[in-house]
Amino acid sequence: MPKWLTQEWLDEQKKLAEDQPERPGATARMQYVVTGGPDGDIHFYWVLEDGKLIENNAGILDDPELTLTQSYEDAKKIQTGELDAQAAFMQGRIKVEGNMAKLLALMPITNSPEYRALQERIREITEY
Repeated sequence: MPKWLTQEWLDEQKKLAEDQPERPGATARMQYVVTGGPDGDIHFYWVLEDGKLIENNAGILDDPELTLTQSYEDAKKIQTGELDAQAAFMQGRIKVEGNMAKLLALMPITNSPEYRALQERIREITEY
């Protein structure tokens, strides 16, 4: 079982996301920053093309369109389902830099049944 926020976890996440439906226009280069973790700050990124996760790796992405920064505690609550990501964003618990219109265009995907099922599968394979 891969440990949360490791490259192994990101690799498993990508495999699980392969069956997500195509969503024309849902394309973004997203940098994530998780602050205050037990091993320090963690950087990872996603590259989405038409709703498909084509790349996700630990590290820093050149020229991200969006950078989302959140605390380790909030990120863990979001990942475990204890905190809704949209609610965290609205409460200012996720800081966003970059193309806000792109983020808002992607948000409806997080309410889709396919995405919610994916998140549940990811929770099941994750060691926290």
